[in-house]
Order: sequence, then C-alpha cells, then structure tokens
Amino acid sequence: MGRPRLTILRQTVNGVTARLAPPLSRAWRAWVRWSMHPRDGITPPRIVRLSLVGFFVTVTALIFGVTTATAHANFGPHDATYDVTVNSVITVDAGPLGTLQIPSPLPVGLGVTATIGEIPESLTTLNPDDALSALESDVQSYLQFFAAPEATIGLVTKLLIHDALVRAGLAALTMVALVLIAGALMGRARRTQTAYRLARRTWALATIATLTLGATTWTTVHRSERHLDNVGSQASAVFTNTPLEGARLTGRLSGVIDTYGQQLIGVYEENQSFYDRANASLDDALTTAQERAEHDADVWQARGGQPLSLTAPDPLGAGALPGMNTDPDDDANTQPASPTVPYFHRLLSDNTPAEEPPQDDYVTMLVVTDLHCNVGMSPLITTAATRSGASIILNGGDTTINGTDLERFCMDSFASAVPRGAVMVQADGNHDSEITTGHARDAGVITLGGEVVEVQGVRILGDQDPRATRIGQGSTLVRGETYAQTGERLAQVACQEDVDLLLIHTPYVGTPVLNQGCAPLQISGHLHRRVGPEQVGLGIQFVNSTTAGAVEGQASIGPLKGTAQMSVVRFDPDERRFVDIQFISVTPDATAFVGPRIPMPTVVTQALPPDSNPGAQQPDDAEADTSPTPPSSPDSSDTAKDATP
Repeated sequence: MGRPRLTILRQTVNGVTARLAPPLSRAWRAWVRWSMHPRDGITPPRIVRLSLVGFFVTVTALIFGVTTATAHANFGPHDATYDVTVNSVITVDAGPLGTLQIPSPLPVGLGVTATIGEIPESLTTLNPDDALSALESDVQSYLQFFAAPEATIGLVTKLLIHDALVRAGLAALTMVALVLIAGALMGRARRTQTAYRLARRTWALATIATLTLGATTWTTVHRSERHLDNVGSQASAVFTNTPLEGARLTGRLSGVIDTYGQQLIGVYEENQSFYDRANASLDDALTTAQERAEHDADVWQARGGQPLSLTAPDPLGAGALPGMNTDPDDDANTQPASPTVPYFHRLLSDNTPAEEPPQDDYVTMLVVTDLHCNVGMSPLITTAATRSGASIILNGGDTTINGTDLERFCMDSFASAVPRGAVMVQADGNHDSEITTGHARDAGVITLGGEVVEVQGVRILGDQDPRATRIGQGSTLVRGETYAQTGERLAQVACQEDVDLLLIHTPYVGTPVLNQGCAPLQISGHLHRRVGPEQVGLGIQFVNSTTAGAVEGQASIGPLKGTAQMSVVRFDPDERRFVDIQFISVTPDATAFVGPRIPMPTVVTQALPPDSNPGAQQPDDAEADTSPTPPSSPDSSDTAKDATP
C-alpha cells in the first residue's frame, strides 16, 4: 500500500511542476529582459540605475528627516521644543536668561537645541489659593530632572528618532511623487527621450551626487568642529567631573549656575551614588536569598521531601521581617507597621512548612506600586525582576505624581526597566490619568480597563482608580462611579469569568469582589504601607507598600525618604493558585533586604466578616467621592497621602 501512495504523490508533484514551470520560466525571462535593459554595452542595466536612484533618494530623505527632526517634551516642569541641529552642540535655550551649551555626542556634526517654554497649567485650572502647592510640584519637577536627567534624555531621543523617520518617509514619498508627476506631464515621447539621455549619463550623475553629498557633509562637520572648539574653550568649571563637563554658559544663566550649580551637581551626584549603592546592596541580598533557597532545596531533598522551617534575615529585630516595624514609637511612614505581623510571626515560630523547591513552570511576578515618578528606582526594578526571574511586572498604580503629559518620561523610564522578554501590567491609580494610560500603552505596557486579560496563562482583572487626585485640588470622580460602584462592576465581571488576580490601586475597591469569592487574590497599593496578605471575605488581599519610598510631606524623588518595597509572587498555572510571596525592602540608608518565600495564605471555609480585616474597611463613598478634598478613610495616613503625592 505504501509504494502505490508514493507513486501517486510523485505523479502529483510532477504534474504540478509541469504546469507551473512554463509560466515561471516565462516570468523569469521577462524579469531578466526588463532588469538588464538596454544591453547596449554603454548604458548600465535598468536594475543598476534604479538601485542608484533608490540609494540617493533614501540617503537624501534620511538627511532631511534627521536634520529637521523636532520633538515636544518636558524640561523639568517646563514645556520644551527639541530641534536637531548641525552644529555639534547640545544647546538649552532659556530665553532672556541665556543658554547652556555642551559638546554633542552625536555623530557627523549633529546637535540638539532645547527651547525652554512656559510651565503649563495643570489638567484643570488652579485656584489662587492653590498656587503654593503648584509651585511645590514645579520644584519637585526641577529636582526630578537634575536627579535623573537620563530619563528625559531617553524620552527626547526616542521622540526625535520617531519624528526623523516620519519626516524621512514623507520626504522620500514626496520625491517619488514629484518624479512621477513630472513624467506624466512630459508625455510618453518626451519622457522616453529624457530617460534615455539620463540613463546614458548614469555614472556621471552618480559621481556628481556623491561628491555633492560628501562636500556638504565635510563642510558641515568642519564648521561644527570649529563651533565645538569655541564652546570647549569657554567651558564652565562648575561642571568638571560631571556628565555636563565641557558645557559653556551664556547670559544671566552663567551667573545663576555659577552660584547654584554646585548644589544642582550635588543633587545629581547624591542621587546617583545612593541608587548605585542601593542597587548593589539589592543584588547582594538577592544573591544571599538565592543561596538560601538553594540550601533549603538541598536540605529538602536530603530529608526526602519532609517540610522545612522558614528562615529569614533579622535586620530590624528578633523575628522581624524586612520592612516590618517592631517599635511602636517609630515613624509609621518610614517603617510602616503591618496588621499582618502576627501571621508571619506565627509562620516563623511554629515552623510552618515552606513550599517545596521552586518549580520551573511557575509564573513569577514582581509587584511595584506608588512609584510617584521616582525614576531612581528603575535600575532596582530591573535588578529585582531579572534576578527573581519575573516575567510579569505588576504595577499597582500611582506611577506619576499628577498625571500630566510632562511626566511621560517617568512612565517611559519604568517601562524601560522591564527586562527583555517580560511584560508590565498596570492598573492606574488616583494620581495617574488618561494621559498616563496613553503613555503606558505607547511604551508597550498592558493597561487594565475593566476587562480580563490573560498574560502568560494568568487571567488578570483590573481597572483605573475611580478617583483622580490633583495637587492642590483634592479628589474628584473620574467616571461618576464611587468605590462601591466600581467594585460591584468589577465583581460582575470577575464572577462571570475565570479570574486569577484582581489588580486595583485602591484596596477598598476590590472588597465586593473578594466578598463574593470571585477573585482568589487581590493586589493593591495606595496606602503607602504593607497590609497582608490576609483573608478578606472569600479571597486574599495584599497591599504593597510604596516602591518609591514615599513619605508624607516629602518629595518622592531623590534618595529614599522611607523604605521602598517590592514583592515577588509566584503562580502555579497547573493548579491555578498563587504559591508564595517574597518581600524586597530597600531602606533610606541604601540597604536592601530580601525575605524568604512565604506560603500564600489559603481561604478558610468560614468567610471572615469584612470589618474584621483592616484592609477591608471602606470609607464612606458618598462623603468621600463627592467632597472636593481627598476622602476620609479608616487610616488617617491615607487621607494625608491623597493631599500630597
């Protein structure tokens, strides 16, 4: 039976080949005749001529696109326009104050001019009484820029490259269109005659075009080098041994920088040094945690799979886990007390069995919340995600301070911190906005909008916070929904679909979902303190503390003012359950602690009353959401937090 089938297959292939061979052969011969025309021994083949034309059109279009590229972004709190120049100098034009000029690292004489504009108004008009709060926000933006200028530089670079490519494409299409229009206007006979004459002079025209481009490039570079020498000869000594070394100042700006430059440089150096030390400490702590996990795995195997006792570092006192407050007199903002301490202490003291060694098929997720534009944490997020093997970054919201377009570089910085192959999933908070959501999508972040999304086998439900909090203006409803109404809407979705995780910024919003048992785990932020994981209703709730180390009344940028927290959770896709959680803390002295993997609590059969859990208590929606000031909540620090970023 096998041989007849093989014979039939061969006959079929031969038949198809016999039918296709003649038309394919004719098409190939036609292509060769067309591309090699005219074969007179003098005129280059048509394919060569078209390739040369395409090359010069592409080069010319790229030159035009690059040298005319422009972008609109921020410079601190200011609107700014960035234009590519050909003077080998990066210029910051502050108008009447003067300019700051620095040698450009760009090739072939390219530079950039940043024209500083006004400080824009907020998303809504400020009242006169709110001017001081707005000014405080502007000061934070200045500090943000000088503490981490690379975030703004990266954003501007991306915008300029995009604009240059768009302009180059339009220029190429315009040139092709002009040639086609000119050919159509000339008529067939004259077009053929002109094409023949130009074709016979192909090499001469190519030589002229090459010399023209070369001479133009050489002249531009030579002129730029002379300009660069002038800038370097007048460099300000203030910027020695900094990224701005070699910069020249003109106008009144020179006196301002000479007076305050060392303070700005001090801000930059302090910020860089702090986060370099913090990142190194985090890397060491993760290494220690990995070695501890490997040791536990070896012991687990040696015991034939018998339960292990949990072990943990003891940085804050006997039996304490990193980030937990053991002294009730300590500032709750720097070492926030957690109502879940007894749960974890019970785990440690009772030798509760730890989870068996890591499984390769677990999905690892890194939790960050309340970043508030502290882009200094971006390298630490990368380190934590890479070393923990996280393939999903869960961003619980409040990525920005005020949800403005000027804070785009914050979103871009955090999105770029995601390791290659991983993805960020984000539920925006009350300090974010629709603008923030758009920036996140542009950066490749998966944003949640009230529907279930499946990411690497994990079904995640979430939405934007129902409130919008703006500096100096309090909180307002975004879509006219209160906490309770948003929670009920999400509960309907969760109960109809198979949900593994509810990711929502404000923990109170998720209470209706957990009460109905429609989501096994909720992850939130907003409180700037850690709560849980603990049972709320028929689910588990975990509130991550601020990853920015934010402290009430202090700027969330620069070196950490309070303890920054990230968390690592692992999900078993086969059993569809969260296996364990691991806390990562970075303290204001740039010391990092990584706790052990702690089994995720399981829901007890008898549901707990919602008011028995601190995380389940909700503010009065009617009062909170209709008031122009931040709503009251069970925790006074939450109200204060809403009033300041």
